Amino acid sequence: MTTLGWFITGTSTGLGRTLAETVLAHGDRVVATARDPATVADLARRHPDSALVLPLDVTDPAQIRDAVAAALSDGPLDVLVNNAGHGLLGALEELTDAQIHRVLATNLLGALAVTRAVLPHMRERRSGHIVQMSSVGGVVANPGHGIYAASKFGLEGASEALAGEVAPFGIRVTIVEPGPFRTDFAGRSMDLAPPIPDYASTAAGALRARMLDQHGTQPGDPVRAAEAIIAAVRSSSGPLRLPLGRAAVDRIRDQLQRRLADLETVADLAVAADHTTG
Repeated sequence: MTTLGWFITGTSTGLGRTLAETVLAHGDRVVATARDPATVADLARRHPDSALVLPLDVTDPAQIRDAVAAALSDGPLDVLVNNAGHGLLGALEELTDAQIHRVLATNLLGALAVTRAVLPHMRERRSGHIVQMSSVGGVVANPGHGIYAASKFGLEGASEALAGEVAPFGIRVTIVEPGPFRTDFAGRSMDLAPPIPDYASTAAGALRARMLDQHGTQPGDPVRAAEAIIAAVRSSSGPLRLPLGRAAVDRIRDQLQRRLADLETVADLAVAADHTTG
């Protein structure tokens, strides 16, 4: 089996960390990046010949440029995984400007900036695979999770278009849509908006409580998620979208069915907006 070179952002904890460890266990090379490289320094110590640890804040253009250059000096990059990101709970009115900007800068703009930095290398080689870590929240937007959903909806739209743009160059794109997994996402990786009491009894308030209560008991297994991502990359015909976990499959299916039903409800009204012919 061909050895692949992976560049993974956000590997300090969660799915990014588990994916890096699992890829190394499969015998591939990994460039593991994190804002604090000390959190993943053990990967380089345990895998000195196949793991390179680099500092990377995906909101910093200079760090993106330097990290990609350092990675390429170590070997070709076959797979880019844009995993860096964090959550944000709160109704739109509750959120601060700084919280909104931070989520969009990391989850959306940062992922696109890293993608743009790696693309020239993949395009020149006429091969590569870009894995965008979205979420079930990139398909279904819950009250109280709107800006996080905005970041992931945006990533999904840009990545779907990207898939068509780079396919002629032998580059594939996979959008991964995990449901709830037993990681730090609902713990230290979750930012909370300053609460407004009126929202406590609404759907937004209920989501805040539910997300925090489920921390540590989520049904998804990060190792199995990592294996699924590796299988999709290794497959010659991997999907554009890869939901992960039963909860993601069920919620996405329900959402698509609702959207189709809604479309049929308004189809006549929608079509009537065209110019008449004849």
